Amino acid sequence: MTERFGSYQNELYLQGLGGVLPPCSTDATKLEASAREVMAPGPFSYVAGSAGSGATARANREAFDRWRVVPRMLTGATDRDLSTTVLGTRLAAPVAVAPVGVQSIVHPDAESATARAAASTGLPFILSTASSTGIEDVAAANGDGPRWFQLYWPGDPDVCASLLARAKAAGYTALVVTLDTWTLAWRPSDLDQSYLPFLQGEGLAVPFTDPVFLSRLEKTPEEDRGTAILTWIGMITGTDRTWDQLPFLREHWDGPIVLKGIQHVADARRAAEAGMDGIVVSNHGGRQVDGAIGALEALPGIVAAVGDRMEVLFDSGVRTGADVLKAIALGARAVLVGRPWVYGLAHAGEDGVRHVLRSLLADFDLTMGLSGHRTLADLGPDSLRRT
Repeated sequence: MTERFGSYQNELYLQGLGGVLPPCSTDATKLEASAREVMAPGPFSYVAGSAGSGATARANREAFDRWRVVPRMLTGATDRDLSTTVLGTRLAAPVAVAPVGVQSIVHPDAESATARAAASTGLPFILSTASSTGIEDVAAANGDGPRWFQLYWPGDPDVCASLLARAKAAGYTALVVTLDTWTLAWRPSDLDQSYLPFLQGEGLAVPFTDPVFLSRLEKTPEEDRGTAILTWIGMITGTDRTWDQLPFLREHWDGPIVLKGIQHVADARRAAEAGMDGIVVSNHGGRQVDGAIGALEALPGIVAAVGDRMEVLFDSGVRTGADVLKAIALGARAVLVGRPWVYGLAHAGEDGVRHVLRSLLADFDLTMGLSGHRTLADLGPDSLRRT
């Protein structure tokens, strides 16, 4: 019998008999409010903030609300198997830990804490290029856990090749290339506080431990931090890539390659034609384009167009087990979850991340069973109704 993620609720009830409460809420929709109380204003706004008016972030949640689960009865869903294979990695559930940078502004244990928590739950940890912890150090913390590497594409091809080689050598098995953040969006929550963590030296461990990047500097980051910071920022921002540059990635990465940030059917088709192994239907959690469609709105059409040719993953707005169910029913192979576990990190470090991830898995498991679904294959468009 496969793991019963839903049994986490029993653990929580039993802990309560001893007067022990969870490190933070089991309701992920409440975590942002409680995280505001434990985080400094700048870091909180950086994590919670969105582009412009926040309309896209709101659209992400509204898109989920427009789909409703239609439960079925007497299906024998007592025992459930939520396992799947994503990008060659066998998973106990279709959930991955989304890439989130500069985790040092959230908790001093930063990415190492998250990598350990992800490994303990068996979920893939996706390391951001904007990590506060080096590629190899995060791999050590992650141990035998599945891990993928997210790339913000440097303009210097030798630096890019070096990052990819380091990630491959450190056991990261898939490459997730973020397309939608080649420059920062207009984010009032950050601008009103004049807060950008990179300018304060946060989130730079990957380049500052890279020998090729360091060779581009006349002085080490310790000797001239300002120049090192600006050199890196100039290397990864300000230039939008083009489709004809994708072969470079294939030359330097022999594992699965996924393009993150796809929202248009035509772009999904171009990705398939370019030989990519997958895409992530995503609007970066509403952080990049104000007034855009909710990411879930784009998912069904993209799955219909390319789902038979490549793996379609999803993120943006995932908060609950029902959200995971809806995305899978609409054709996603797996979902990436971001902000909720970041708030867990703020509350209680590694334990907080683990609690949030286990809560999501338990919620998903129980929602699957109570809606009459035993396996992921049982899910499909007829599991939902659009309101």
